[in-house]
Amino acid sequence: MAEPKKQIRVFVSAAEPSGERHCASLIKACLRLDPSIEFVGIGGPKMEAAGCHLLENTSEKASMLHNALKEVVFFWKLLQRIKKLFREDPVDLVIVCDSPSFNFHVAKAAKKAGAQTMFYVAPQLWAWAAWRIHKLKRCCDKLCCILPFEEAWFKERDMDAVFVSNPLLDEVTQDLTPHIRDYATYDPNQVKVGLMPGSRSAEIDLLWTPMQEIALQIKQTCAQTTFTAVAADEARKTKLASLEIPEFDCEYTVDSVRETAKRMDFCLVASGSATVEVATAGCPMVVMYKASRLGWHLAARWLIKTPYMSLVNILANREMVPEFMPYFTSIDPIVDTARTLIKNPKQLAQTSRDLIGITQPLAQQNTADTVAKIALDMVS
Repeated sequence: MAEPKKQIRVFVSAAEPSGERHCASLIKACLRLDPSIEFVGIGGPKMEAAGCHLLENTSEKASMLHNALKEVVFFWKLLQRIKKLFREDPVDLVIVCDSPSFNFHVAKAAKKAGAQTMFYVAPQLWAWAAWRIHKLKRCCDKLCCILPFEEAWFKERDMDAVFVSNPLLDEVTQDLTPHIRDYATYDPNQVKVGLMPGSRSAEIDLLWTPMQEIALQIKQTCAQTTFTAVAADEARKTKLASLEIPEFDCEYTVDSVRETAKRMDFCLVASGSATVEVATAGCPMVVMYKASRLGWHLAARWLIKTPYMSLVNILANREMVPEFMPYFTSIDPIVDTARTLIKNPKQLAQTSRDLIGITQPLAQQNTADTVAKIALDMVS
């Protein structure tokens, strides 16, 4: 008599909203292939709705740079709970998504407990801290890369890496060319501007007020400009609205970066995954991120090895869109650049064509389905 099939248990770790969204899609794809898989992990409501039992909701805890220390105790205690779960209720596979500063520890604990590990979204070691490749090798069995050049970079360093396409493009059609704009009927005096300050609380704290100030200065020269801000969820929408500065007015949308970008003529975007989503809509943008001048000059500028810092420009290997990363105090250069672009429909049209050109190769397969098959192969 055949023994009953052992139930597969998978732990998924997503410490911020963008990673949680990717993991929710992955969980759904895995359960379509094998409905008996049991998922447990850390993340947010999207993962829970997809079928994952949450050990902790981490979607509100995402921090960056100066705010990260506030959450050290929380994440240290959470890591102890995760280690206890691995010891007392073992899992077959641990999938960690993005957030390498925390997920390196989760993966290390998984390997110590005897579980296989997958990194879904490769840490960007090619941009900085390449020396950490040895640490990654020790705690990663399979590396799923979402940027085309990453597979070769990691394979050259003896890692089991595979390009799986980009999860940000799973919901778009494979042909992105209809999103190219020609700006033939565009009126610079009635420009529609999208404002995308990011999903992390730290990003909102750093970028939302400067974005509004830039918007008001644009409106001084383009009086009929309208603004639409994108929030990751209702809580962040409420936060954005509560932080409006005097005389600023805009529409708010929730969790709709790509759909909003399709309706915009131009966007101001926080550095990160949103830049790729805006690019798939063929929408020209300026990318910005604020940092500490002291921290930048003491450490970051010496660690970062790439000539560009925004994902769009990294993919293009040139400055396809203006990036102010980091900027420290004055928004004047950003305002001047935005105004110049807004008044130049030919340049906007060329940028739109270029953005579709670099994102089209990323829209060749469904990432969640691809990664789900890899995950099941690892535990079958």
